[in-house]
Amino acid sequence: MEGKWFLATDFYRIFHFFYVNLWLKTIYPPLQKQNLIIVLKKLSEITNKNKKIVIGLMSGTSADGIDAALVEIEGFGLNTRLKLVNFITYPFPEDVKKRIFGIFSPSICPVDEICQMNFILGELFAQAALEVIKKAGLSQSEVDLIGSHGQTISHLPNFVATLQIGEPAVIAYRTGIITVGDFRVADMAAGGQGAPLVPYVDFLLLRDEAKSRAIQNIGGISNVTVLPTRANLNDILAFDTGPGNMIIDGIVRLVTNGQRNYDPDGQMAAEGKPDENLLKKLLSHPFIFKKPPKTTGREDFGAKFAKKIFDEAKETGIKNSDLLATITAYTAECIYENYRLFILPKYNISEILICGGGLRNLTLMKFLREKFYPIQVKSVEDYGIMSEAKEAIAFAVLANETIHGNPSNVPSATGAERAVVLGKIAFNI
Repeated sequence: MEGKWFLATDFYRIFHFFYVNLWLKTIYPPLQKQNLIIVLKKLSEITNKNKKIVIGLMSGTSADGIDAALVEIEGFGLNTRLKLVNFITYPFPEDVKKRIFGIFSPSICPVDEICQMNFILGELFAQAALEVIKKAGLSQSEVDLIGSHGQTISHLPNFVATLQIGEPAVIAYRTGIITVGDFRVADMAAGGQGAPLVPYVDFLLLRDEAKSRAIQNIGGISNVTVLPTRANLNDILAFDTGPGNMIIDGIVRLVTNGQRNYDPDGQMAAEGKPDENLLKKLLSHPFIFKKPPKTTGREDFGAKFAKKIFDEAKETGIKNSDLLATITAYTAECIYENYRLFILPKYNISEILICGGGLRNLTLMKFLREKFYPIQVKSVEDYGIMSEAKEAIAFAVLANETIHGNPSNVPSATGAERAVVLGKIAFNI
């Protein structure tokens, strides 16, 4: 009964907002009223479903492609239950990928290029959604909702600024499915850093009554969610720990002259030995010692940082294999140092669950297990969550929370003044 009352009052607020801001202030009230009724009816139908089919879309800082997870979600909030139905990674065409990396250099990127790429990526995100629907053997009409993170091209929390592109309105129009996007900005408007956003989903899916655990994502950037025993949302600690695969991938591209984009299974790093002098110098980076809440990105650990390391290694005669071993060890050390400084003094961590592409780097995983022994370093897949799909799944869950009117940022993680409802909703009516 309480859930129904919540929805009733929530839709009253939505109706009041649309009535005041749209119907009374437009030239064609009857048409606007009709559209409003359609929107509210559709939202009501979706929110009252016991089970929903939702797609989560995500492209990370590595810009490898679009992860699309089609999931069945039952309930919302603490009662959320989900099942992964299908997952794909939809690769970017090579020319588009080059343009994405061009946007990462703001000093030479014109505004019209960002505008164009916003719509180009919107089309590609829509194609990824359609492809995962087809692979799952479903029709578009059977999918209730899409949650799209988009592609981050700039994240500047110190300047209260962030930008993700991949236009949600294009996704909604091409698919005919209600789309929630632009999740970060509401948290930043509330004084937060706009990241990390996945801790809310980690809390829903991976909290435990008997043990404290850390969820360590290693994508382009690494981030951690600490879930203490019997935690509530206010107990969560989450923040970026620094570089993940980003510098490793950048160095691989430099040492292979662009022939490779990553180190498969960490094989190239396994052939070398970390250079202790370079490693010690890299570990002086101020981000490592900055207290949470904190986030970072390509602005700190992107192509310029990788090129500077590469040039210095060449000058000092460090072999390519040793350089890759050093950078892989550096990623592990950055993660460990953040735990040593900000987590282990306060929490008795029983296990660390790794997710993201870094899980597949066997050399990186070896370094992490050595650093954290005797704490168990495991995989989220041990708990039934596909590692590569986890962040895309998270944005499907966040979209579900948005249409239910539930706040889904974690102020203790982002630094926001309060919990807020995330995302903007795009309709095709």
